[in-house]
Amino acid sequence: MILLICLYAPLMTLNQVKYSGFGILVTTKVEKFLVSGCPNTPCLVVDLDVVSMNYKRFKEAFPGSMIYYAVKANPAPPILKKLAALGSRFDAASLLEVERCLAIGVEPQHISYGNTIKKLDDIAAAYDLGVRLFAFDSEHDLQNINFAAPGSKVFCRIMTKNTGAAWPFSDKFGCSPDMAIDLLIDAEKMGLEPHGVSFHVGSQQTNAREWGKALKCIALLFNKLRKHGINLDLLNLGGGFPISYRKDVVEIEVLASSIQEYIAQYFSDRLPTIMCEPGRYIIAEAGLLRSEVVLVSSKYYGAKRRWIYLDVGTYGGLAETMNEAIQYPLRTLRDDSEKGPVIIAGPSCDGADVLYRNAGYELPLTLKAGDFV
Repeated sequence: MILLICLYAPLMTLNQVKYSGFGILVTTKVEKFLVSGCPNTPCLVVDLDVVSMNYKRFKEAFPGSMIYYAVKANPAPPILKKLAALGSRFDAASLLEVERCLAIGVEPQHISYGNTIKKLDDIAAAYDLGVRLFAFDSEHDLQNINFAAPGSKVFCRIMTKNTGAAWPFSDKFGCSPDMAIDLLIDAEKMGLEPHGVSFHVGSQQTNAREWGKALKCIALLFNKLRKHGINLDLLNLGGGFPISYRKDVVEIEVLASSIQEYIAQYFSDRLPTIMCEPGRYIIAEAGLLRSEVVLVSSKYYGAKRRWIYLDVGTYGGLAETMNEAIQYPLRTLRDDSEKGPVIIAGPSCDGADVLYRNAGYELPLTLKAGDFV
């Protein structure tokens, strides 16, 4: 399935902003665009002015930090161009994302190859394109970087617990702090430049204490490496910064203030350069996904819940609905009518393509095939 992205970017004034009732920002011009005629569904419509507004708000919440937009959140060129014009740098998770950034004029020194799982050939290609900042979390990847990108700056990702995150990364990424120390020492011996440490507390993380726990551990790591003559100067806070979906979450200013208090507490002797990799926070509230109802059905007489089948599902871009982790707010043009409980599913022939079964969604009883959600 092709997920079509429509981007609409005339200037927005404050009186054109309104809320959907769930805390998700919807602009009048996005609604007008949908009414005036949108391409076939599913269609993702993004307001670039909201992207700009979110970036500026995040930047103000973390003054002095380097913002690297997580390109994987949405790699559409107009979004990258907008953010580049605002001074953003970019966290690329693949060679393709590196190439997309370069294609819209981003300087290679403003790109971080932040994925710790990458092919040797991709490292070499990124290096040939001018990228000089790489993440790693294993001896093998470090050796590949040394071979294909000699002299580059490197930062090591450590494992952290993702307690409380709606979309945790488990232990797929990162290594133990003790291993990170040894690997960063090895990096210097190889002729690479040990630049810093990164971590990720899990996406849609609302608890500042999770950053605090990681920062306390990393401060000890910095001190231990200093005894080996290695003075790291980069602290990468990763991403995971939350937005409101069906429930309100802590404001970014409050969360950022708490995180910066932890940084001041644990790095009081020598403050490193702070790097952040927001993705969801920048893009998620900047638009909406329109989907068409394909089918409404009941499985037996007297069923209390209807099945609503949409033309977009788990495999069409909504992977974060797995285990009902991310619960998107839903709107229809029939929301003023009586509602009833539903199970929401995608269109594929896979039985696992069920978006929401247990999250308590209700949709209008009059909803029918051909309606938009």
